[in-house]
Amino acid sequence: MGHVLPRAIGSRLHLLLAVALAVIVALAQGPARAETGPAPAAPALSGPPLRYGGDGTSGAPYIFKDPADPNRTVGFEVDIMEEIGRHLGRPVVFVQNDWSNLIPGLDNGLYDVALSGLEITPAHQAAADFSIPYYTTFGQIVIRRGDTPVDGLADLKGRKVGTLKSSQMEYVLRKAGGIDVRTYDEEIDAYSDLKLGRLDATVMDFPIAVYYALPDRELQFTGPMIGRIEYGIALKKGADPQLLAAINTALSQMSADGSLHAILDSWALWSPMMAQVTGDAKPMTAQPVNYDHFVAATQPSGWRAQLERYARFLPQLGWAALMTMEISILAMVLAVGLGAGLALCRVYGGTVLDRLAQVYIEVVRGTPLLIQVLFIYYGLPKIGLQLDPFVAGVLALGLNYAAYEAENYRAGLLAVPRHQMEAAVALNMTERQALRSVIIPQAARMVLPPTTNDFISLIKDSSLVSVISLVELTKTYEQISTTYYDYFGTGILVAAIYLLLGLPFVRLAHWAEKHVSRGMSRSGR
Repeated sequence: MGHVLPRAIGSRLHLLLAVALAVIVALAQGPARAETGPAPAAPALSGPPLRYGGDGTSGAPYIFKDPADPNRTVGFEVDIMEEIGRHLGRPVVFVQNDWSNLIPGLDNGLYDVALSGLEITPAHQAAADFSIPYYTTFGQIVIRRGDTPVDGLADLKGRKVGTLKSSQMEYVLRKAGGIDVRTYDEEIDAYSDLKLGRLDATVMDFPIAVYYALPDRELQFTGPMIGRIEYGIALKKGADPQLLAAINTALSQMSADGSLHAILDSWALWSPMMAQVTGDAKPMTAQPVNYDHFVAATQPSGWRAQLERYARFLPQLGWAALMTMEISILAMVLAVGLGAGLALCRVYGGTVLDRLAQVYIEVVRGTPLLIQVLFIYYGLPKIGLQLDPFVAGVLALGLNYAAYEAENYRAGLLAVPRHQMEAAVALNMTERQALRSVIIPQAARMVLPPTTNDFISLIKDSSLVSVISLVELTKTYEQISTTYYDYFGTGILVAAIYLLLGLPFVRLAHWAEKHVSRGMSRSGR
């Protein structure tokens, strides 16, 4: 990712200078925004790239940023996909997407396959095709160290138990009955609440517990294995049976030749359940080097080491900030242009255009921006309109803010005294000439301060486009904080970057307000 994404962003930043007058041109030239993973392992991989979707914020040991090198995407699923690529003779490319949108991303053609702890369940199988399981595991109960041990689900009745939202363990806990189930989007939040006493226990997949609970001296494993969980590789429903068969063959060969066992050993994930499922009773075939590396890189350290860690984040956060600004600027250009057109329709467009503009404004302002982002990216392909993630994000933000800008500009137009138009017409100007030369320049001075404030808000709202696979500043924050179990220090760093991004425009808004007020006082005299 480190060498692909900077070049993509850099090229679009150069392009940005050319699109100030025509946002449509800029949108048409948005390059691929996929977050790419490790390069092909061997030059012999000459087949077409196999693009696989995953969520880099899902945390260790699935797909995540290397704590020692944030430019690298690692995880046991990354290793499995690279091994599958070697069996298929195809290089593999990682594409970032939010976990809850991995299967919709298949339907959108964003990637060929998807995996990120995707459980093979009837609900998932109804929406996508699945390979044979590449990993079979169970739910692990975790409690605070020193608490009374728990001997199964029956002991959890009447207690507050945390688990991941929409996971198989949530289904198991709710089916057991009598348990106060609390769901979380991020595993580290559940373990944090457990340590703070907000939960009595957690039940999450064994790999999650191994990486986030086992190294923590305040937590401990307890109880038997809970349920059975199978992870599979998802493909678009009915789209490519040949690829599905090839992946199944590769997984079977990996199980037979021991390469799957070795990968899982290196991540400390081989378990008696895997031995039973695969019939592989051999002892450890590889040292848990990846697990040891993760623990060593994420354990608490002195303030100097912590500062060095934050310094390593800066290049990654810098490129993410550039992506945020690029999205925000292009979206604001679209919002200003469309908003001005809507305002003119409302004030000078006659009854029909006024009504149409009013309907657009009310619909957009009356629905959440997040729903609009998801609808444009995942909903429009259902009617044949499939957009690049970057284009979809810019359009969603631009179309949303255009409704608010339209009302600002309409107020500015109405604030110009009506006799100004009459005087201009009396001087043999056409209505269009009067608008361009007399009305709009005066209105623009009055709407400049609120427009600048809206742009500051848009910079912050750009974080919502992270749900459609764009890796901007907020998504990068999620990736880093999940990897390091550190929302506090990383959060302060990212908040400071957002503040620095918006500060110049805050100053611009203050200057505009003073300039406009001076102009208004002079015109009043």
